[in-house]
Amino acid sequence: MTTTVATVPPPDLAALPSIVAGLAARAGEHDREGTFPHEGVELVHAAGLLTTTVHPRYGGPGAGVLDTARLLAELGRGDPSVALVTAMTLFVHAAQGSDPAWPDGVYREVLAEAGERPVLINALRVEPELGSPTRGGLPATIARRTADGWRLSGRKIYSTGSVGLRWMVVWARTDEPDPRVGGFLVRADAPGIGIEPTWDHLGLRASASHDVVFTDVPVPDGATAGLSTPDTQRPPVPAFALALPALYLGVARNALDWLTGFLRERVPSGLGKPLATLPRFQTGVGEIAARITGAEEVLFGLARRVDEGEPGATAHAGVAKVLATRLLVEAVEQAVALAGNPGLTRANPLQRHYRDVLCSRVHTPQDDAVLTGLGRSILITRL
Repeated sequence: MTTTVATVPPPDLAALPSIVAGLAARAGEHDREGTFPHEGVELVHAAGLLTTTVHPRYGGPGAGVLDTARLLAELGRGDPSVALVTAMTLFVHAAQGSDPAWPDGVYREVLAEAGERPVLINALRVEPELGSPTRGGLPATIARRTADGWRLSGRKIYSTGSVGLRWMVVWARTDEPDPRVGGFLVRADAPGIGIEPTWDHLGLRASASHDVVFTDVPVPDGATAGLSTPDTQRPPVPAFALALPALYLGVARNALDWLTGFLRERVPSGLGKPLATLPRFQTGVGEIAARITGAEEVLFGLARRVDEGEPGATAHAGVAKVLATRLLVEAVEQAVALAGNPGLTRANPLQRHYRDVLCSRVHTPQDDAVLTGLGRSILITRL
C-alpha cells in the first residue's frame, strides 16, 4: 500500500550549523537547571529534521542509518539532550518505514501534525520492577479491554523527553486470559497521564527522562502497534539504534575543542609559552583525536554497510556500540586528565561533556549483554 502525506517537510540541512549554535547557546543553562529545551526542539523541527527518517511511501525523505548518525553527531555538539529526544523520534519513524506497525490512520495524523509543530515520539518500555525489557520479562503495565478500546495503567521510568512528547508508545500487556504484549499508542494529552519529575541525573540533565504514570488512560480500539503473544513478539530492529551512539561523537568533539582552546591560551608563568607547545600535551591531544576518529570510523563505516545492504552488517551493531562508546568515554576522560582542575570546574563546560558522555554506556544494548552474547556464540553456539 502506498500512502502519500504531502505535509512532511523536506529537511533543511544547510541550517544545521546555526541550529547547533542555537542549541549550544543554552545547553549549559538547561544542564544547570535541569529544564527541558523546548526552544531547541523547535529549532530542530523548524528545519524539518524531526521527520528525516519518514519513509518515502509516506512522503518523507527516507534518511538512512548513516545520514541519521551524521545528523545526531552534529546535534550532539549543540545539546546532546536535544539529540537524544530527536533520535527517539527518528527511530520510531524509521521502524514504521521498515516494518509498519502503526495503524495507517493514526500515523497519518502524526505526520499531518508534524508539518505544523514539533511532534516528539518515544517508546516507553522500562519499568521499576522489570528494568529494561531487552533482558526478558513481561511488563507490569496493564491494558484492560473496554467496550470502545482499552484502559491503560502502569508506570514507566527513564521516559526520555517526557514533558515534550506528543505521542507515547507504551509497552504493556493485556488483561486477556492469554495476555498479549505490544505498544499502545497514547497521545500525551490523554486524560490520566501524570509526569513525576524524578530525573535528577549526572548527565543529559535536560532530557526530562522522568517517570510517566498511567491511570486508566483511554486508548481507542485499534491504536496499538505490534500487539501479539509474548512468544511471537519480534525483537526491535537494531539497524537505526546504531546511529544513537553517534550523538556522543558530538560531545567528545566539544571536549576536544574546549581542551584545545585551553591549552593554547594557558601560559604558565614558569613556562613562558602556551601548554600547547609541550610534547606531552601534543601527544595527549593526538590520542584523544585518534579515539574520536576511531569511534567515527566504527559507527559511520558500519552504518554505510548497513545502508548498502551488506549481509550480516546489522548483526555487528551491538559490538560497534560497545567499541565506539568506550573510545569516546576514554577520549573525554583523557581531556579531563590533561586539563587538571579546570576540567572539573563547573564554570567550564568540559565537566558537562564528561558527565554527558558517561551516559553513552547505559543505552541498550549494554556492554555486558553484547559481550556475553558474543562470547556465548563463540564458546557454545559454534560447538
